[in-house]
Amino acid sequence: MNLPDAPIACKGFFATHFFTVSDVDQAKDFYVRILGGKVIKPENPCCIKLANTGILLNSVGGPTPDKPEVLLETPTDPNRVSSFLNLRVADIWACCKQWGDKGAFFLTEPLDNHGWKCRCYMRDPDGYLIEVGQYTQVALDWFKNHSYFWQPIPSSNCSKPILLL
Repeated sequence: MNLPDAPIACKGFFATHFFTVSDVDQAKDFYVRILGGKVIKPENPCCIKLANTGILLNSVGGPTPDKPEVLLETPTDPNRVSSFLNLRVADIWACCKQWGDKGAFFLTEPLDNHGWKCRCYMRDPDGYLIEVGQYTQVALDWFKNHSYFWQPIPSSNCSKPILLL
């Protein structure tokens, strides 16, 4: 395991998103090949560094001693969702083209969301919903004027601060 990329909190905490999947290798391929993630730990659970967060992939199962009445399952109805992964991108059209060319399935093309952001949704191999969104200038201006929400992150690849939301 490459410790600089591992989901280890030096202080405070580090957030990751856990997906129960029917086929770890197929899910791993999606998050690595299509979204550009990096495998940190290949299995039990699979840990993938995805941009500035972590994705954990594990098979269905349970219960376990620490969750004695909980069963891990993949979505039974992809049109009933209680949570989803949210990806904020710098260029939504470029991301949709790149990921679509690699096999991602989008429910619609990017659409305006009340002038705040442009967004669309795709699904991973198990049917999990993933929002892909790009903030508009209206949203960016609002965040800049409400600085308690605005946390610039220094980056050698980006001349603008990155919005954390």
